[in-house]
Amino acid sequence: METSAAPAITLGTSAGFTPRLLTVGDREDRAAYHATGGYQPLAGTDQLLDEVEASGLLGRGGAGFPFAVKARTVRDNGRAAGGAAVVANGEEGEPASIKDRWLLRHRPHLIVDGLRLAALMVAADRTYAYVSDAESAHSVEAALAELGPDVFGGISVEVRMVESGYVAGEETAAVRALNGGPAKPTDKPPRPFQEGVGGLPTLVSNVETLAALPFVQRNGAAEFRSLGTSASPGSFLLTVTGASRPPGLYEVPHGLPFTDLLALHGVSTDSVRGVLMGGYFAGLLDRTVLDITLDHETLRDLGSGLGNGAVTVITDDCPLAVAASVLAYFDRENAGQCGSCFNGTAAMAAVAGALRDGVATVEDVARLRRWSVVLRGRGACATLDAATNIAATLLAHFPDLVQAHLDNACATCQSGAFTAERPYQVEAL
Repeated sequence: METSAAPAITLGTSAGFTPRLLTVGDREDRAAYHATGGYQPLAGTDQLLDEVEASGLLGRGGAGFPFAVKARTVRDNGRAAGGAAVVANGEEGEPASIKDRWLLRHRPHLIVDGLRLAALMVAADRTYAYVSDAESAHSVEAALAELGPDVFGGISVEVRMVESGYVAGEETAAVRALNGGPAKPTDKPPRPFQEGVGGLPTLVSNVETLAALPFVQRNGAAEFRSLGTSASPGSFLLTVTGASRPPGLYEVPHGLPFTDLLALHGVSTDSVRGVLMGGYFAGLLDRTVLDITLDHETLRDLGSGLGNGAVTVITDDCPLAVAASVLAYFDRENAGQCGSCFNGTAAMAAVAGALRDGVATVEDVARLRRWSVVLRGRGACATLDAATNIAATLLAHFPDLVQAHLDNACATCQSGAFTAERPYQVEAL
């Protein structure tokens, strides 16, 4: 059976705090945003960067890297190079995520304000909004048209559209596209903070990360840290799919118990077979997920991760069949530039598909296990690592299910296996 997203999105927050990112209603215009304290004058760039560093803001695009570290590096490299650039990365190539599109469509001024602050902090003279969703592009363009010429102080701002793709949002792919090439990753080094758009040191930052900067400017690091954990401060956006329910977009504090998220989304703990964590990237977890909290440190200790904040709850579907569909997606969607990735994703997808269909052998599983180890880190971007994460976590957390498929004895798949070209894709807003 093919599972697809229902045409409705549930918005919500966990109890006990005022949301910082989610709002209810139509697209926020400049007047509405200005009424919340937006576009405040900046007292000093160094002071704001210090405050952002004290806030502990981590990137929301996938890696969870400290924003202030990237910003300082770009600022320092830009001084030596004679200029810098900032890219608001809204190319949401992850099919199971919708947070970036929602922010771009509904709160474009929040992102534009964050882009402004980031550009001032790193002394950039050019900025870009990099998106693949036409409605998002129109929303940002409309927001920019509402601003006076003084808001960016002479810094150029440009909206660039690119064709959507899983690899198109990778930071070197964004730089390559903005430089006139295809939206595909490049070998590293150099990394964008060394040499990016137009050859300048470039800060590539996810739009949700940039959306946190105005809050820090207005309220300070201590208030930002009033939510979350010491190592994962603040709140963040979660896209929740699966469980035969419409998708949900929630703002929650880091450290929220996973069972609280299930309650928020209306899912019984008894029905959970596992989850896809961090979109397609961080792999599978079994029912031990019911004991965790949603923060970087906890998931890192489990060998998993928050990624871009996309969580798929697996209830009625077979986790192994879900893994096979995700691996087949990576086989189709890889950039086709690295032999290890092009061939490796195809090989892993073939074994996972054979397992799903009950025709794999013990030797096939042994090969899949070996590939999940030896192929890690061999691609130009994280696509191959994502595929190895899926394979490794399937084998580690669902050994009984793997054996059942070797015996062609999975009752779920025998009644109709899960197959989807883009598993749990979210399309509606």
